[in-house]
Amino acid sequence: MLKKQETISYVEDFWDSKIIPALTEYIAIPNKSPAFDPDWEANGYMEDALQLALDWLDKNKPTGATITVKRENGRTPLLLVNVPGTQPGRILMYGHLDKQPEMEGWRDNLGPWKPVIEDDKLYGRGGADDGYALFASVCALNALQEQGIDHPNVVILVEFSEESGSPDLPFHIDNSVDEIGSPDLIVCLDSNSGNYDQFWCTTSLRGMIPINMKVEVLREGVHSGDASGIVPSSFRVARQLLNRLEDVDSGEVLPDFLQVDIPNIRVEQAKKASEVLGDEVFEMFPFLDGMKPASDVNFENVLNRTWRATVSVVAQDGMPAVKDGGNVLRPYTTLKLSLRLPPGLDGEIAMKKVCDLLTKNPPYGARVTLETAEPATGWHAPITPEWFDNLMEDASQTYFGKSAMYMGTGGTIPFMAMLGEKFPAANFVITGVLGPASNAHGPNEFLHIPYAKTLTSSICHILANFNNAKG
Repeated sequence: MLKKQETISYVEDFWDSKIIPALTEYIAIPNKSPAFDPDWEANGYMEDALQLALDWLDKNKPTGATITVKRENGRTPLLLVNVPGTQPGRILMYGHLDKQPEMEGWRDNLGPWKPVIEDDKLYGRGGADDGYALFASVCALNALQEQGIDHPNVVILVEFSEESGSPDLPFHIDNSVDEIGSPDLIVCLDSNSGNYDQFWCTTSLRGMIPINMKVEVLREGVHSGDASGIVPSSFRVARQLLNRLEDVDSGEVLPDFLQVDIPNIRVEQAKKASEVLGDEVFEMFPFLDGMKPASDVNFENVLNRTWRATVSVVAQDGMPAVKDGGNVLRPYTTLKLSLRLPPGLDGEIAMKKVCDLLTKNPPYGARVTLETAEPATGWHAPITPEWFDNLMEDASQTYFGKSAMYMGTGGTIPFMAMLGEKFPAANFVITGVLGPASNAHGPNEFLHIPYAKTLTSSICHILANFNNAKG
């Protein structure tokens, strides 16, 4: 039987002596995902991150573990750590080692590739999303071996293209069927936590459609005093097209084909989560003084973030910086859209319908061209059996002293939808360290070290007791 205090002690020491130094080195590597670094192979940062992981595994891998790196020309690599077990069954653990780009707005003493520990937080890009996952997974298995605890065969899978939508993962999964097998349990450490006080299990993930929408009205820019009033602004036309997708006042996404019925159990879990979190539902974000969330009802904010479609404009081209902008009516505007989809909505079908909506009968006959990348279909976890819920509750009560909580998350992990389809009978533990203000993808991203340690201990508990709980 896993001993609580011995587990806590081992995990604390392993994090302090083994994981934090490795994560500090990892954060300093600017290994941006291929979507943000097309020259990733030539630049070599992805290889640096892989070699860091391999060197660390050479010193810290669980007893009996075998390490495999799968490579294919033009594709990011795949790292597999296979840890033999003495119990029946198979467990798959997931993480990724690619990163989002820098983003502006870091505090003066911080930076994306500058690891800084401050107030029990490790700042820098990729530590929390999701560099820690490999190291924490190994820590959990080593903690079991230290106490002689039996466990099933465990495979740790680490990819390098998640932040680009995991384009290389289907190929690697199909070519790793012997190693991966058919998991009974899938543990993903790449998700959110509603607070830093208890174990959070993600029940759903939204999908995503990336679209670059270019609106052209002129062959070249012209004097705005001469042309305005005759030539429609490309920005105004783009805004009109966005109005086909989104109610400008409420933010509600309008087309029926982007809506789903939210399952009752997820509605009830969202209510419980909003009751536990209170105003932390929105206070976790760095609102300006006087700024309000989209809804005055926290329960609605939870559903808005996890089960409803949204449109975000995340970048633009064709518009000069303020200091360079003359009185010119510009020939075009390009907006980069991130359209989040409700869990379970087919990404391919939704993308085709959205593209039709944006390009049909454009205002004033403007030229509208769209560039799209691979869409991601969201994921909805299978309804878990009572014994599995009891296992989550026991893990949370044992190491956090509070009940486990269940909530969807607004982000996308393409890996989960893929595995959910391939292994419909598997149980899923989707969790992570991305709690309030951790700001993955943005400036000042941090990993909450005490929470990460306690979460690791909770994962030890789940791995050690999964077979017995299942019966």
